[in-house]
Order: sequence, then structure tokens, then C-alpha cells
Amino acid sequence: MSDRVKGACLTMGGAACWGVSGCMGQYLFTHEGMDSTWLVPIRLFLAGLILCGFFFVRDRKTLFDPWNFKKNPRNVIDLLVYGLAGVSCCQFTYFLTIQLSSAGMGTILQDLSPVIILLVVCIQQKRGPRVFEVCSILLALVGVFLITTHGSLTGLAISPAALVSGIVSACCVAIYTIWPKKLQEQYPTPMLQGWAFLMGGAMFALIFRPWSMHYVPTPMGIFGIFTVVVLGNVLAFSLYMSGVPLIGPQRASLYSFAEPVTAALLSTRVLGSPFTRWDALGFGCIFLMLVLLSLPAKQKKLNIL
Repeated sequence: MSDRVKGACLTMGGAACWGVSGCMGQYLFTHEGMDSTWLVPIRLFLAGLILCGFFFVRDRKTLFDPWNFKKNPRNVIDLLVYGLAGVSCCQFTYFLTIQLSSAGMGTILQDLSPVIILLVVCIQQKRGPRVFEVCSILLALVGVFLITTHGSLTGLAISPAALVSGIVSACCVAIYTIWPKKLQEQYPTPMLQGWAFLMGGAMFALIFRPWSMHYVPTPMGIFGIFTVVVLGNVLAFSLYMSGVPLIGPQRASLYSFAEPVTAALLSTRVLGSPFTRWDALGFGCIFLMLVLLSLPAKQKKLNIL
């Protein structure tokens, strides 16, 4: 099996795990009576324990090295920003969006992150967006409009709160994608992810105090928690990040569209969420946007000419 095929399978597998996790989250909210403020701290903390526990056994010295303030204080700051403002807030706003709308909506809105990343890059490089980049942004905006309004100008098909939460989730993805570049050059990404999950779990536990909610999950609820922890955090990130070096971040972002595809299909077939022709058109626009962003530079020039 070539690296390209292997990388595609790994990244799509990881993205599909995120999609399944999103649908399970929606099930837990709608059928098990869970709240995102209860689930997210527990999910993050358990995932962090699994990943950090693995590296504690495998390489204890490397696990704690990013926290050596005397050695490199910038690493500590970067890890805090990456873990709290990026990964942790992304997890919370993603599940909040699902709770306020649906799994398909949550994943699709989060997939606007490549556009936000593009805008940040343009600001950093002090240039305007290129033609293909403008087309990508327009496709994304049209896609979001169709999905959120179902083609109607009279009102939004989802609540404003869900829309805002989904966009914030995409912004958090941009933060944890752009910010930790130097950290990833020094340490394994799953290890950094483990610390991010632990920090997020501790932070949200202090903020939301899930122990005060007196919620006791059913056996199916426990299975759902296990699913979102193992599939949505541990396995999804391990598969996806293993595939990125093999095919590059551009192709990986395209293959990661398996996440909203999986979430939308499961949400419609299993959970009964409506999926109209307008959703399909918006879905297609965002897919074309990711394709355009993932084209090689030479091919982009040829398409523009």
C-alpha cells in the first residue's frame, strides 16, 4: 500500500471517528438527558488520562518536558494557549453546537476552519486573498447560508446561538492548528493533545462543576461516554495525525470531510434529523471549497487561467 493510499485511509478513518462521536453526542443530549456542560469536562479529562498515561509509561521524561519553564518558557505559554483556547474550547463549543442543533450542523460549521486559517495567513503575510481563495470563501459563505436557512430568507433554520457556537468552534480549530507549530516540532502531537485534554477537563470541571448536577448516566449513557472518549478523542486524533505526514495537511483537510459526511448520514438515518435538498446544496458548496483549497498550486493557476 502506497503512502498516499495509507494516508488517505488514516485521515478519513480519523475523520469518520469524529463524525460517529458527534452523532453519539447528539444521542446523549437528546435521548439520555446529558448536558454539554456535564459531558465535555468528563470526556476531556478521561481522554487526557488515557493519552498522558500512555506517554507516562512510554517516555516519562518527554511527557513533562514541555512544562519546564526554565528550559523554555515559551513552550509553557504555547501549550496553555493550544490546550485551553484551542483544543478545549473547540471541544466545548462543538458539542454545544450539536446540543443546540444537530451533529451534522456542528461538524459542517466547524469545517469552516480552513477559511478562517486562510484569512489569518493572509493577515500574517500582509497580502490580500488570491482569486481561488476568494472563490473558496464565497463557496463557504453560500454553503453556510443554505445549511442554516434551508434556502429561505425569512429566518434561520438553526438558532443564532447554535450558529455563533459553531463559528466559534471553527475559530478554535484555527487556533489549535496554527498556534502549536513549534511545539509539534519538539514533541509528539498525541502527547500534546493529552495535556490539552487534561487542562480542558480540569478547567471546565471547575467552571461547570459537573458533580453538582447529580446526573447519573444509564448503561447506554456510559457506553456513549466510552464512545466519544475512545473514538472521538483518542482514536480519531491518533489516526488523523498519523496520516497527515504521509499526504500533507492540504490533502488531509480534504479527506477530513469524511467527518461531516459521516455525521450527516448518521444524524439523518439513525437520529432522524431532517436533511433537505438545501442542506445537500450547502454541503456540496463546502465540499467544493475544501477541494479548491486542497488543489496543488500549479493546478490552481491553470484553473484560474
